[in-house]
This record gives sequence, C-alpha cells and structure tokens, in this order.
Amino acid sequence: MADSIMSKAATMEIPINSNGDTGTLPEDDSLEQDLQQVMVSGPNLNETSIVSGGYGGPAGGIIPTSTIKDIRMKSRGINLSQSHSSVSRLAHHSDQHPGSMNHNTGSTEEISRGVAVEKLDSVKKWGINTYKCTKQMFSEKFGRGSRTVDLELEAQIDVLRDTKSKYENILRLATALITHFQNMVQTQQALGDTFTDLSQKSPELQDEFGYNAETQKLLCKNGEALLGAINFFVSSVNTLVNKTMEDTLMTIKQYENARLEFDAYRSDLEELSLGPRDAAAMVRIEMAQHEYQHHRDKYERLRSDVSIKLKFLEENKVKVMHKQLLLFHNAISAYFAGNQQQLEQTLIQFNVKLKPPGSDKPSWLEEQ
Repeated sequence: MADSIMSKAATMEIPINSNGDTGTLPEDDSLEQDLQQVMVSGPNLNETSIVSGGYGGPAGGIIPTSTIKDIRMKSRGINLSQSHSSVSRLAHHSDQHPGSMNHNTGSTEEISRGVAVEKLDSVKKWGINTYKCTKQMFSEKFGRGSRTVDLELEAQIDVLRDTKSKYENILRLATALITHFQNMVQTQQALGDTFTDLSQKSPELQDEFGYNAETQKLLCKNGEALLGAINFFVSSVNTLVNKTMEDTLMTIKQYENARLEFDAYRSDLEELSLGPRDAAAMVRIEMAQHEYQHHRDKYERLRSDVSIKLKFLEENKVKVMHKQLLLFHNAISAYFAGNQQQLEQTLIQFNVKLKPPGSDKPSWLEEQ
C-alpha cells in the first residue's frame, strides 16, 4: 500500500501556502490522509535510496522533498522548528516594516553601481586622452604632425629656464662661499682664543700676543657680519628661484600639456572632417568638435596665465635681485676694505639680523 501511495504522491502537485503548510486537495481527501500517514510512518533513511532517473521512472525509491530537506537541515545541525521560528520572525519584521529591507538593499546597489560607472567612465576618458596625446607627441617628434606655437611666449619661456639655471649656479657658488668663509671665521676665532691664552702665560710677549688676539677677534666679528649678509642674499635668491620661478614653471608645464591635448583633438577633428559624412560620422564629428572647443578654451586660459605670471615674475626678479646684489657688493667691499662701520651700516640698511653667537649650537638640554 505504501508503494502505491508513494507512486501516486510522486506524480501529484502539492500546493504550498504562504506559511509553508500543505494545501488541501479538494479532488481527493483520502490522498491527503495517506500522505500524512506516509510522512509520519514512512520508511527510515537507512531503508531507502535516492534513485537518479527521468520523469516516469520507478517510484519505489523516491524520497519525498520535505524528508530530504529535513535530513539536510539535520545534517547541518539545524532544527526545523528553530528554522520555522526564524522565518516567522523575519516575516513578522517584514510585516511591520514593509519594503525597508528591499529599499536599503536597492539603495546600496544603486550607489555602488553609480560609483562603478563613474570610475569606468573616468578610466575610459583617461585612456582615450592618453592615446590621442601619445599619438600627437610621436607625430610631432617624427615630423608628421603640426603643432601650435606662440613664438613670443616660447621665447620668454626659454629665457626663464636659462635664467633659472644660471641663478641656481649662483646659489651653488654662494653656498660654497659660505661654507669656506665660515671655516675661516671659526679658525680665526680659535686663533684669537689661543693668542689670548698665550698673552696671559707669556709675560715677555704679552703685548704682541694681545694685539694679535684683538685683531683676530675683530676679523671674526666682521666675518660673522659678512656671513649674515651672504646668508640673507642666498635665502632671498633661493626663494626667488625655488618658489617663485618654480611656481611659474609649474604653470608652464600645465600649459604645455594643454597645448599637446589641444593639438591632439584638433588633429582628430581634422581627420574626421576629411572622412565620410554619413549619420554616424556626423555624430562623431560633433563630439570631436565639442572636445576640441573644450581643450581650446583650456589652452587659451593657461596661455593667458603663463603670460601674466611671466610678466609679474620679471618685475619681481628685477626688484629682488637689485636689492640683493647691492647688499652683496657693499658687504663684500666693506669687509675686505676693513671698514667695520660701513659693514654695520650695510646690515642696518638692508635690515639683516645677525644670529647671536652660539645660536646654532644645541643647548645643554638637547645634548643630553
């Protein structure tokens, strides 16, 4: 009897309601009772086997779907009653907050999708731009492509780069002068201390050692004043070269990149304009015209920025270097002429502040 019921159950559809319970089969009430009896007193797992086969095969070894689910869940350590209660709680939460879970999930997915699309578009635009600029660069290098040239502006840029290189050489030489002169001042300081010590320990040569010690100390003092003037000169020229000029050169670099992009999209538009004029080609030409206009505006804006910065840089360079060169000349002349008063007036005139002796040395607390 069990075999016949199982065969019948295998070919029937059992409707499932929203709570997971089996629905009623109005056309055969006895079948529902037979199925319940099989579910309660059906064969043990050890007495059955799962048979693989197509529809219409022997039904003797088929295990009902609910029994298989029950076995799988038990093998994973899951109780059916606990699973049912969890589903009930989830359904109750969904009834209280309808659509909240789907709404949050949908919003997260939309945000993630939007970020991914934005990144993909950015990478795509970067790739296209890089390809066009590389193509234009090689075309210019091998003489097959044309480039936009502003002769007056290019000449000013070349002068600036040459000036910066020469000013950097001045900085290197002035820094070397500071190093050598500082060593000489330190030697004079040590020599003066030695003469002072000997004047106290050699009565027969006290006067000779004494005025030599005073001379070395005076030279050391004047040397420190000259070092202060040269350090001020180096600091000002360094600011001019490595900040003001470098800022202008950074704008020039942006201008040159914009020029390359502009020529790349200009060449692309020219190539498309020489091609066919069908509907698809006209769309591409219109897009190329838009990109060309965008990069042309960018190029014109940066060219104007470079012209303005070069003008202000030239004015600032003349003003700064006029002051610093005059300081350098007056300080060097006064020192080697032995004119201490003129050297001190030069420092006052250019507002050069000298560091107190020993300010460069670490304190006794820092040495610990």
